[in-house]
Amino acid sequence: MKLPIADRETAGRILAQALQVYAGREDILILALPRGGVPVALEISTLLGAPLDLMLVRKLGAPGQEELAMGALATGGVQVLNREIVAALHVNEEAVRKTSEREYIELERRQKTYRGDRPLPVIENRIVILVDDGIATGATMKAAIKALRQQEPARIVVAVPVAPVDTVEELKHLADEVIAIYTPEPFIAIGRWYSDFSQLSDEEVRSALDKAWRTSG
Repeated sequence: MKLPIADRETAGRILAQALQVYAGREDILILALPRGGVPVALEISTLLGAPLDLMLVRKLGAPGQEELAMGALATGGVQVLNREIVAALHVNEEAVRKTSEREYIELERRQKTYRGDRPLPVIENRIVILVDDGIATGATMKAAIKALRQQEPARIVVAVPVAPVDTVEELKHLADEVIAIYTPEPFIAIGRWYSDFSQLSDEEVRSALDKAWRTSG
């Protein structure tokens, strides 16, 4: 069976078509959730003529089931917890605290690795398009939205190539607009819908960002 998405670059080009209403505007900012969201966002940034930057978020994996998100942490110390998962797995506050501390260290490492000394972008009064290569539970995207709201953007648009229907509906209550190209059921996993979903290195992310930042000056 031919999968709907060839790779992340293709996903970005498809999303750019769906975001044409924002092309050429001076108040647009594209924010990528690394690592996977960066090549998707780079295509969107290029095709819309909009600046690209990062929205750093770390998933809080449940103890013993690290792939299952019990919450997420975003730049600025914003934390979002999925209380249902925390309760169902009987995760105590100490375990949540230790997981948060560990992921915050990694978030800070990535901030330094990807951005270096580059200043954070201005969010206030801008239309921010949050981009990832897909959404599963939505925990990281929810943390990103919550962190951005504190900086008073004019509008938050979530743009992803693939996501489950129920997660899209949840995000519509938090963002001003949600664009998801494919909403397959059963969802299974993000990588299930890509022909190429290979992992990205820090160097590949940094290279993509350097390219975008050189172009925008």
